[in-house]
Amino acid sequence: MAIPLLEYAPSSQNQRVLGFEVPGDEQPRIYTTDNLLSASDMDVLIMAAYRQIFNEQQMTASSRQIALESQLKAGQITVKEFIRGLAISDVFRSRNYDTNNNYRFAQMCIQRILGREVYSDREKLAWSIVLATKGLKGFVDNLLSSEEYLNTFGDNIVPYQQRRILPQHTLGDLPFARMARYGADYRDKLPKPSFRRKQQKAESLFSEFERFDFQTFVHRANWSVVAAVLLSLSGVIFLLLMLNTALTLLG
Repeated sequence: MAIPLLEYAPSSQNQRVLGFEVPGDEQPRIYTTDNLLSASDMDVLIMAAYRQIFNEQQMTASSRQIALESQLKAGQITVKEFIRGLAISDVFRSRNYDTNNNYRFAQMCIQRILGREVYSDREKLAWSIVLATKGLKGFVDNLLSSEEYLNTFGDNIVPYQQRRILPQHTLGDLPFARMARYGADYRDKLPKPSFRRKQQKAESLFSEFERFDFQTFVHRANWSVVAAVLLSLSGVIFLLLMLNTALTLLG
């Protein structure tokens, strides 16, 4: 039995208020198949879809979904179905779903698919339960079939961050692309530098780009180590002199 979506109260965010500003360079560009005139326009739309779902740092050759691109260009699928294919792809799963907890992943998908920030922790909890009970595909399907998505983007518009620019404000909402790919809970699992490497770095007398200075050397040097090195060198030199003297006498 599927658990229904928990109720949450929408807050008065910027995208929920009708705007009266004059369109300009700062306004989001809308990519839609309703007014495509050439094949190059379709390529631009496809790149905009990749940028929205994967963000700039994940737009690599290995992220491309060639079959989906061909179906979209041939008119076999809509933009909404193309977005769905990107969001449930193995690449998106491995780079975003597998590296986050359900709460953060739900927030990321609301940002990238619905084009807005989450209203509250209550909304993140509600959608994370959908993700846990229905899986990634069911979660994405619910977002794309929601009334909010259909009213905002429909079948033919690539999702975009809604009304990021705030009128009469010097700084608007930051782009969602600046959000880190994974949270601190996953970052803390990454390998740490070894203790030996840290110890070697701490014992060095001079940093990588610091010039040698004799007074600094005298101040920082470990003289017990220096004395041991000098004694070793003296012993080597003494042995070489003795060997040279013996060879001279024999010759």
